[in-house]
Amino acid sequence: MTQPDLVIFDCDGVLVDSEIIAARVEAELLTAAGFPIEPEELAETYAGLTFKDIMLRIEEQSQIPFQASLISQAESLVDRRLQAEVRAIEGAHEAVASVTGPRCICSNSSSERLAMMLEKTRLLPFFSGRIFSSFDTPSKKPKPAPDVFLHAVNTLGANPARTFVVEDSVHGISGAKAAGLRVIGFTGASHSYPGHADALTEAGAETVIRRWADFPGVVAALLEWSEDA
Repeated sequence: MTQPDLVIFDCDGVLVDSEIIAARVEAELLTAAGFPIEPEELAETYAGLTFKDIMLRIEEQSQIPFQASLISQAESLVDRRLQAEVRAIEGAHEAVASVTGPRCICSNSSSERLAMMLEKTRLLPFFSGRIFSSFDTPSKKPKPAPDVFLHAVNTLGANPARTFVVEDSVHGISGAKAAGLRVIGFTGASHSYPGHADALTEAGAETVIRRWADFPGVVAALLEWSEDA
């Protein structure tokens, strides 16, 4: 069977069930700062964005000024909670192992947080030397900018038209599509919500899966479809 040039996995909410953990911490901080919000609403609306960008968007919408110190406070608290609670999403190890060609991670999380989560969940050996944080790209622009995807594709010498991305957020899909990549949506994490799959499809995902067990067959089908087209 023909393989993709490259498979790019998002990390948070795709490989590890971290989005809901971060949303609980961030919602608590934002509520205490004067913007009441539930973790589920935060995850649904702002999944895939850095906490800094979430704050900026809320400030613009609500006219509530936040202290810049909230960013470092959130980072520290989230890291502590992730270290204690983060787990791999069921089937993630098998799905990653099914990719026999090049694979990598593109994420808005820091390299340090990615290393910690991947080591804790025993996923790190699958991606040694191929973990790309948006903070480490030349532009340092996070998703939904396409920069981290373009950086990974260029570094690994992949053809964008034969590169697949697995993303759980509208913002991540927007960035991948802007980079000219093919996208599979994923809704198997704890922060998923009614209408999640529809939102990912509308953002540009070619198809959406809820279980990692479906991943190898979906990639094979999409590759066959593109070769027959």
